Amino acid sequence: MRLRTLPVSVAGVLTAIGYNVADGTFAVAPALLCLVFAVLAQVSSNFANEYYDYRDGLDRVGRDGPRRGVTEGDITPQAMLYATYGVLGAACCTGLALLWWGGWWLLLAGFVIAVGAMAYSAGPYPLSRHGLGEVAVVLFFGIIPVNLTYYVQAGTFTANVAMASLAIGLMGANVLLVNNYRDADDDAAVGKRTLAVIMGRGFAYSLYLIGGVGAMLLLLGAMKPYEWIGWGYLIVHLLLCRLLKCRKGKAINPLLGMTAMAMLAVAVAWLTAACIG
Repeated sequence: MRLRTLPVSVAGVLTAIGYNVADGTFAVAPALLCLVFAVLAQVSSNFANEYYDYRDGLDRVGRDGPRRGVTEGDITPQAMLYATYGVLGAACCTGLALLWWGGWWLLLAGFVIAVGAMAYSAGPYPLSRHGLGEVAVVLFFGIIPVNLTYYVQAGTFTANVAMASLAIGLMGANVLLVNNYRDADDDAAVGKRTLAVIMGRGFAYSLYLIGGVGAMLLLLGAMKPYEWIGWGYLIVHLLLCRLLKCRKGKAINPLLGMTAMAMLAVAVAWLTAACIG
């Protein structure tokens, strides 16, 4: 399930809920359904990545990153495939319940999200293997979940929510950048063309730095009058940048969770501020 990265999906929903609380449009049932849907969608995508990367020979035993269950023999490929589509099916069923609040057009959004969860690792043009993983994260873990979670409760979209959704997406992409920065050599050896492989580790590091600064700038505009959230995130982000630059191999692994938790901390801080304010 890759628990250390699950804050990526949780953060987007909590950020949107913060706006709903601030606007007086918060509704418990659709908010909880959005949270469950987001987590299930990410887990299904993670499972798919385990299975399809194993099937295509892109993972190796003893890799620097977190242990891969199928590759290491902890779970059979068939069981992982069943788990992938079982969890995806559960996500789709959860999403269908949201039609009560969001309307039938959400079927299209749900279809796009379900396809995106699989297209990251599977299909004729897997996004993760063609330098598009970070773009997918910005879209599917930032722009879509934040805006739609807010919409199913408020029935509308706003500029501040849109800015916050892009900020969350950039922070989520940074989690993937840490992963791909660490795995650049292994990925290059098996032909997995992530952005870090195509453009180099130096570019990936620079993008990580710029992404965090860009997220901070968006937060300053989207989370007024609580600009301290953006400044606080920037301080943490710069510390993580320093750590990333100084580490290699398995020593980078903790930075995955730290980057994800920094993102979650922003969402929790915003939700708390909205509740208190």
